[in-house]
Amino acid sequence: MDPRPDPSPPLLRIPRQSGTSLVLRRGDVLRIVDPLGEQVCDLYAFALDDPARVLSSGRSLDYASKLFLTTGDRLYANDSTPMFTIVADTVGRHDFTLTPCSQEMFERLYGVTGRHPSCFENLVNALGPHGIRPEWIGTTFNVFMNVAFDAAGRIEVRPPLSRAGDYLELRAEMDLLCGLTACSAEGSNAGTLKPIDYAVRRAAAVGTP
Repeated sequence: MDPRPDPSPPLLRIPRQSGTSLVLRRGDVLRIVDPLGEQVCDLYAFALDDPARVLSSGRSLDYASKLFLTTGDRLYANDSTPMFTIVADTVGRHDFTLTPCSQEMFERLYGVTGRHPSCFENLVNALGPHGIRPEWIGTTFNVFMNVAFDAAGRIEVRPPLSRAGDYLELRAEMDLLCGLTACSAEGSNAGTLKPIDYAVRRAAAVGTP
């Protein structure tokens, strides 16, 4: 009998148009999986011991000197401390420029009247019980989101390049409180809304790097 812990934890599912929260300890590896293909997952994070230290798109893109982050790249907090390192990526295209979809976005960009589920609302609901206020949630790391920029700087949201089973793995570089969503914006997900799967491989099970 092998006494070592199982290094492959079971996948958990985030239903379509919903979100969840989780705590990562330094060295834990978060795997985000697109189970059906062409589905975006929004990720936001706070330092577990200090909610003023938050995931920063500006710091991360500045230090990487590129728009599209992939294996080997780091995601930084607003105080320039590393939060995540991308350790595996089967897609290679994710967005770190656009904020989570919101009720106001659906109204302004798509003329929606009446309530529409949104990633911002789902993050607020998932993180609120941990003491996180809505105004503290900023630009998310939009896993599998395919955003293109033309020569004039115009933005185009295209269908994700992810196929069923594609995944991204991020190693936590500090203790973190994270929010994850299965994105609610039809235009970001090739017109259909689907679930997202995730798993956490604990550092205690694999050995802290």
